[in-house]
Amino acid sequence: MISWLPHLNASLNALATFLLVLGYVQIKRGRELEHRRTMLSCFGVSALFLISYLVYHAAAGSKKFPTGPGAPPDAVRYFYYGILASHIVLAAAVPVLAMLTIYHGLKDNRGKHRKLAKWTFPIWLYVSITGVVVYWMLYRMGY
Repeated sequence: MISWLPHLNASLNALATFLLVLGYVQIKRGRELEHRRTMLSCFGVSALFLISYLVYHAAAGSKKFPTGPGAPPDAVRYFYYGILASHIVLAAAVPVLAMLTIYHGLKDNRGKHRKLAKWTFPIWLYVSITGVVVYWMLYRMGY
């Protein structure tokens, strides 16, 4: 069961990306109720991701990026570690930013919600997208 969790995690990140973009489009179209439901769903998907991620790493540890003969060129490895580093740093901020943004949205504190969302949305979107990229580079590149 543990071996399929990275695939589930990537799928949850991809679904979060879709929901984030959908929620953005909905609010731009003035569809507040749909936006609220979508963003709460996105938060739920991200929470499931976090649980699955923690379970996987507690049971399996970390998978190392390949080195040595047959490994990707150094440029690919450096790109991977750059993406991974930025992903990890920003991922630490997403739960706090998301909870604060959601809180102010649910409390109808529109000014605070919008101000936070201008930071939360791009960071959360970047983390979701780079989560899929990291998965692809680590598990699917064929090295």
